[in-house]
Amino acid sequence: MNTSLRLHLVQNFSLYFLIFISQFLVFFFFLPSKADQYQNLINEPIQPLPQNINLNTEKVALGERLFHDPILSKDNSISCSTCHSLNKAGTDGLTFSKGIHRSIGDANAPTVFNSSFNFRQFWDGRAKTLAEQLDGPITNPKEMGSSWEKIVIKLKTNHKYVETFTKVYSDGITEKNIKNAIVTFEQSLITPNSRFDQYLRGNVNAITKIEKKGYQLFKQYGCISCHQGINVGGNMFQNFGIFETPPSAFRNQKFKVPSLRNVALTAPYFHNGSADTLEDAVKTMAKYQLGRTLKTKDLNAIVNFLKTLTGKYKGVYLDKMEK
Repeated sequence: MNTSLRLHLVQNFSLYFLIFISQFLVFFFFLPSKADQYQNLINEPIQPLPQNINLNTEKVALGERLFHDPILSKDNSISCSTCHSLNKAGTDGLTFSKGIHRSIGDANAPTVFNSSFNFRQFWDGRAKTLAEQLDGPITNPKEMGSSWEKIVIKLKTNHKYVETFTKVYSDGITEKNIKNAIVTFEQSLITPNSRFDQYLRGNVNAITKIEKKGYQLFKQYGCISCHQGINVGGNMFQNFGIFETPPSAFRNQKFKVPSLRNVALTAPYFHNGSADTLEDAVKTMAKYQLGRTLKTKDLNAIVNFLKTLTGKYKGVYLDKMEK
């Protein structure tokens, strides 16, 4: 076989081999089957919320009643729901919440929705459990300004509460049982079936092309390193100002990374409510935590992705609930 013919055969073989490899890669990576799509999706660093949680319904109902009852505050003027309105995505929409005697709080109220999935409570994570967290607002003079002793006495003068507690708890009205009822209700405040959760469960058409692009950018820029898991955050501490010195309100502070579920509805953002819009919050995080300045199209795509994290409470999307 002469040299020119051998060269021609080698070139043809190389060409056909490259065509085969390219077609294989396209098929394998870009045209996966539904089963493969589902397998890929469930292995994402974000996991969907459970569809439901098995809880004692009587305790949930009692806890819900307590959560909305201003009897827990010193002057009977505010309730847990004052700062954590279920019709406002579990927040109050204020920079700082208002307490008894028109007092102004020191931190922006985080959402109560999905709070049971956080590994700690409060911005600084000082409460290890939801039960511990309740001590904060109950006793804070700028919030509810009361005490558990006073609350127990007040509830025992209410015959309906006495009747209900006696039915649900063998020892009736106690601090422990009050906390347990409220915590059980808070554990029921989950918002499954966001469009992104539907996507994670295998419905690849649940989010749009630009939203998918936003999710890819969310991962590529590194947002996913802190905002992942079932609550898209809420599972670690992080210093603020990794790449640049932040404003004074953020310096030398370590925060619990907040959950991003329903984040499109929980403005203003950060512990001091300093970001009025989701776009502002994303730009701030990119600058100080990632050392990046986002292109406008990338910023818009990420914000569009974050809007897919809005879930449902009792079957209704939070942004569709009556105000």
